[in-house]
Amino acid sequence: MADESITAAPAMTLAFAPKRELDLNSSYVRELEDRGPSRNTKPARARLKTDAPRVLLNGTWRFRVWDGARQVPADGWQLGASGETAGWEELEVPSSWPMHGHGTPWYTNVQYPFAVEPPHVPDANPIGDYLLDFDAGPEFFPASVLGFDGVDSAGTFWLNGTLLGTSRGSRLTHEFDVSGVLRPGRNVLAVRVAQFSAASYLEDQDMWWLPGIFRDVTLQARPAKGVDDVFVHAGYDHVTREGKLLIEATRAGEAIDAVVRVPELGIEVPAGTEVRIPDVQPWTAETPRLYSAEVVAPGETANVWLGFRTITIEDAQFKVNGRRILIRGVNRHEHDPRLGRVVTPERLEGELRLMKQHNINAVRTSHYPPHPSFLELADELGFYVILECDLETHGFHGAQWAQNPSGDPLWRDAFLDRMRRTVERDKNHASVIMWSLGNESHTGENLEAMSRWAKDRDPSRPIHYEGDWACPYVDVYSRMYANQAETELIGQGIEPALDNAEFDARRRTMPFILCEYVHAMGNGPGGMSEYQELFERYPRLMGGFVWEWIEHGISRRDHEGREYFVYGGDFGEEIHDGNFVTDGLVDADLNPRPGLLDFKKVIEPLAITVASDWNFFAVRNSFDFVDTSHLEFHWRLEINGEIHQSGVAGADAVGPGAEGRVALPAGLLAAAGSSTAVLTVSAVLASDSGWAAAGHEIAWGQGVVNRPKLPEVDSPSPVEDQDQAIVVGPALFDRASGRLIALGDLSVKEFRLNLWRPDTDNDNGRDFEQPDARPLAEQWREAGLDRMHSRLIGLDAEITEAGVEELVVRTRIAAADKKFGAFVTFRWQGGGNRAAVHAEVMPDGDWPVPWGRIGVELVLAGTARNVTWFGDGPHQSYPDTGQGARTGWYSLSVDEFDVPYVRPQESGARGAVDTAELRFDSSGLAVHAESCYFTVRPYSLRTLADAEHQPDLAVDGDTYVYLDAAMHGVGTAACGPGVLEKYRLEARAAEFGFAFDIL
Repeated sequence: MADESITAAPAMTLAFAPKRELDLNSSYVRELEDRGPSRNTKPARARLKTDAPRVLLNGTWRFRVWDGARQVPADGWQLGASGETAGWEELEVPSSWPMHGHGTPWYTNVQYPFAVEPPHVPDANPIGDYLLDFDAGPEFFPASVLGFDGVDSAGTFWLNGTLLGTSRGSRLTHEFDVSGVLRPGRNVLAVRVAQFSAASYLEDQDMWWLPGIFRDVTLQARPAKGVDDVFVHAGYDHVTREGKLLIEATRAGEAIDAVVRVPELGIEVPAGTEVRIPDVQPWTAETPRLYSAEVVAPGETANVWLGFRTITIEDAQFKVNGRRILIRGVNRHEHDPRLGRVVTPERLEGELRLMKQHNINAVRTSHYPPHPSFLELADELGFYVILECDLETHGFHGAQWAQNPSGDPLWRDAFLDRMRRTVERDKNHASVIMWSLGNESHTGENLEAMSRWAKDRDPSRPIHYEGDWACPYVDVYSRMYANQAETELIGQGIEPALDNAEFDARRRTMPFILCEYVHAMGNGPGGMSEYQELFERYPRLMGGFVWEWIEHGISRRDHEGREYFVYGGDFGEEIHDGNFVTDGLVDADLNPRPGLLDFKKVIEPLAITVASDWNFFAVRNSFDFVDTSHLEFHWRLEINGEIHQSGVAGADAVGPGAEGRVALPAGLLAAAGSSTAVLTVSAVLASDSGWAAAGHEIAWGQGVVNRPKLPEVDSPSPVEDQDQAIVVGPALFDRASGRLIALGDLSVKEFRLNLWRPDTDNDNGRDFEQPDARPLAEQWREAGLDRMHSRLIGLDAEITEAGVEELVVRTRIAAADKKFGAFVTFRWQGGGNRAAVHAEVMPDGDWPVPWGRIGVELVLAGTARNVTWFGDGPHQSYPDTGQGARTGWYSLSVDEFDVPYVRPQESGARGAVDTAELRFDSSGLAVHAESCYFTVRPYSLRTLADAEHQPDLAVDGDTYVYLDAAMHGVGTAACGPGVLEKYRLEARAAEFGFAFDIL
């Protein structure tokens, strides 16, 4: 009976009763949760520069923000249109409104910042209202369009109170026909922007969630008998050296009568006519040759740039103009630390010039089409571009891709609309060599439909998508973070087979690209050289794109006014992904990280090898298309830190893929004599280019002779045993503990064996190639590597075989509760102003973890001002990094040694250091070693390890010096492979020595 009473509850009848909807904004909520594409927008078309009147509506708009879609007033637009300004503030457009005090940024990588219940969005959904008064002159009548290049995430648009339509696809261009709505004189444009909409499920792109109108707003006249769209087809036959040109011109989707003119080539033909041009100069990233063309319709003239090039895939190789190309690329997000998603023209140009200056030749526009101006510069400066659609559904991964829109027919129109807008806007750019369907959206029929549409619309470009490894609807095999061993198998064409034999056979005909690799987060990335060697060895391998170009730090100032960068979680986000957003080759202000300097060296298109007799150097040209005639070879001989000779070597041009020798002046090696000398040969631009001035260095090689040896102690003094101390030359030791307490006038607070380093971002990643895949930092903490303590075993004065008395300090170091440790013996000799130590290290017990380093920590009381050294520099080096560091004489302040990573971490070691000097106010210390790693900083390891941001690094008045005989590599385990086996520092016996001179 109880069950029957529940079944028969009166509530059942209420479902059929009339209802009155009390939620006044329910229609707006339903609109935001519509899975479909934009509404009432004009068909997507190429971005054209024409002589039709055009005005930017950027500038100061009125703005207000609401907590959610249910809070916005229904009559807001009428109030605004009537001039009411109460409650409105001012906001620049373009902008991201959280960067201007309206709410806060929110960072997630994979996670959605709202419940995953597509297509629904949260009630806590910031809504921004924009108003702009503007005047329209007679040139915009009778017809014009209003264009928005970027609105994040869902826009609704009114002009003079008339609803124009909606936009979906935050980083896609949307245009509205305002003919008959635009008025002569004053007009009121109103835009309502929701941070979250159903479209947000398609825009989970590992970046800050930053709503707003963040790209240009444009009003453009549409003349009668004008040209709406142009499609340039400009191919190149590398055999006949002919260009093939066909330019389509349309209006409202129909071909129009127009004339194509290319004055430089003497071409004037009707649009739609194919023309063959003999001896045309082709476009490549190395030779970005462009020709200016006009498309002249009766009412409008459009200007376009032509780049003649053809893309083919042959023998599993990706070719441009008949030659296999090698991608030396980066993934690029758009980010400004103060403006958010807005990228100014000056910053954009600065980014691309900086890339070219560091030998980067390709960009993947992760994970959306870039600002339109980006591709104009890419054409002009020379970049290969994988242009990616504005699509990522990564947040469905957590539920094993259940409800993923990629396979849901209800989302099909939205997927296709995004692909159309991507292709149509940028189809005329020679730099675009592939269309990418999007990123990390798993698999599904909607992706396949996007591919079919793009291939039908533009068969000249291959299709890229990494998310389906079977590659059923793409033209290249793409992967993320495949390790070096797997990459080599793919290069050889012997990777493990797919279950589907047809797909497997098809995939083996495809070139392979690492669309993301060597994750550049914090100290690193390691292992780049090993990848590059594979790319150059196996023609199937296209190269790859580093993740990523720029760190997405957001600027903040501390209590002293010093600027630093913050990351996920610093804005109180409910869920976030921490500093995973700061993973770039440059910081948020475009300052190169050491990883960029190393990457430049790894990918340099010339290999320069100085002969052992210094009579010549060899050049291997790895450019794909150009010889070396645009370069000069400068050489410089330094002896003991002074430039002794320099000059320019005359050289015949070395063709692409070829090798050659270039003579050097006779007697360079003899000039060095027995002194330490470095010969550096640099390939530099012979003349100004579009991205760097003459003299800019492209590649370099070095020869080094007579490196300093570890000096012995001249006339060593006997060990002097005093009441409270032991004296060995200038070194003073505590009598009770054997601890070094002074070097001359310098007070020593610590001298001990050190096996630990503060964790890097990569140390906090998982290395799935190892039996224990837990983060190395976690393993180190568990093993107590950061809390080792010393126990004195013996303190003796012993006579060596050479008859020299030395102080021998024997200790064992270990952590509390651990049975494993290490025996350490320090053998000290001293005399005059020099003290020397020889260290012997022997692991004890069964060590479960590798060591972070093998060396000593020397803590000196007082603040060192300046450090000079001979070794690798000027930037840091670790076993699997530092390729861009070169041997020489360098000087830095102590404060400049560490790298100011957004999350402080182990950094700053200079490799292969033989000598160094630290200068204090009234004294100094010289250090001699045998090619050690050398680090100096003004704060302790514990301070560094505990810091979350740069202002946390409080100096304490002491100087911390680290002299390491060996280091563990850094790898890329933050996202990708860990440390390669040859760079792992397993617990092992070691011997090393140092000498200290009191200055």
